[in-house]
Amino acid sequence: MARGLDGPVEAGPHLWGFGGLHGGLALALLTSAMHRSVPAEAELRTVTARFHRSLTDRFDVESTVLRPGTVTTLAARAVRADGGPGPEADATATFAPRRPAGTVPMSPAPPAAPPPQDCELFTIPPEFVPISTFMEIRPVGPNRPYSGCAQPELTAWIRFTEDDLPPDTGRFLTLIDALAPSYAAVLTDLRLVPTLELTVRPAPGLAQASSPWILLHARTHRADAGGWVDEHIDAWDESGTHLGSGYQLRLVRPPSAN
Repeated sequence: MARGLDGPVEAGPHLWGFGGLHGGLALALLTSAMHRSVPAEAELRTVTARFHRSLTDRFDVESTVLRPGTVTTLAARAVRADGGPGPEADATATFAPRRPAGTVPMSPAPPAAPPPQDCELFTIPPEFVPISTFMEIRPVGPNRPYSGCAQPELTAWIRFTEDDLPPDTGRFLTLIDALAPSYAAVLTDLRLVPTLELTVRPAPGLAQASSPWILLHARTHRADAGGWVDEHIDAWDESGTHLGSGYQLRLVRPPSAN
């Protein structure tokens, strides 16, 4: 994220989630490419990515302006560097500068949570999620993935371990996708629940974030008998300021597909 996109991206195994490049990181890279085509004062309002295949090889990112103006809409896609059939993933985003509109701000309140240093450390086996070695996760409450909980929800403090910088847009897009699927809390066997579509909408509070920690609360809003899962995610900083929301369309794979 720091070096930008001046050539092919190596989807190295150390950056994988389940089976391919971490979805939040892929979204951050696609968004970064689109951000380079808008004025500096324009802020990300919403971005949606669709993942067609796991990103496991070198790939290029192509960006196009769909609608220029004060409110700018763009598209980006990840295509295999070797010219294979694609795209591997594509995204659309809307950018616009901040301006007053005379509306009353509203945002969700954070769940009750002790400070991160008072929560136990949760380690994800790196053989399952290699990118987790770059993150520190401290769950809030009793729910854990694949532990047969009553409710399909997960809450945790999370941060990158490489430095103490607060989240910018790229970091936030990556971290908001860092928890296990909330539906996994009600499961007892290791079923994969991959993301097919991920939408993230940063809130104004993200620009004022001063701590590397963010508090994530993910819950399954709806799931059907076919395995389709509608997941909602919200994020706050240590002061309780809302940083943004995420929405995921996931699909629970049958045991034979794992």
